[in-house]
Amino acid sequence: MDIAAAEPSSPLEPWPETVRWQPVSRDLIWVELIRWGASAAMLLLPLGILWAIFGGWPLGLAFGVVLVLMFWRFWAIFRAVRAWGYAERDHDLLVRHGLLVRRLSIVPYARMQFVDVSAGPLERAFKLATVQLHTAAAASDARVPGLRPAEASRLRDRLTALGEDRAEGL
Repeated sequence: MDIAAAEPSSPLEPWPETVRWQPVSRDLIWVELIRWGASAAMLLLPLGILWAIFGGWPLGLAFGVVLVLMFWRFWAIFRAVRAWGYAERDHDLLVRHGLLVRRLSIVPYARMQFVDVSAGPLERAFKLATVQLHTAAAASDARVPGLRPAEASRLRDRLTALGEDRAEGL
């Protein structure tokens, strides 16, 4: 086997053939679209009212720019949700996400302090939950959003059990 062929193509994909990535639910797209749409509406509505009252090209230009950015962000949400994934290995959990800045977090089971499952009102409406991993280092905390509640519970229980088993050896 050629050694060059065995090397990873990217530092963010170091285990292309040995890791089975689990995607998050596509319903997370709707959650993120609604969140972003509500924020964008709070900016567009007053800007549109001011433009209608006072007119003028600067307000029209600002309205147009915000509208274009809003649609660009809507498109980016579709790709961003598809970029989320997680993989369970023997000794650690891998979490990847990001479009422009891609991130791969590796959380050893032995370093986990606790696992948290949360679901806000919008997530609950779409039957989704987020699993948050907490470690001793705050910067290393990882989260996996957009999981069905049954999968979030299964992952929480598995990570907790693996964390307890691995921590006993320390």
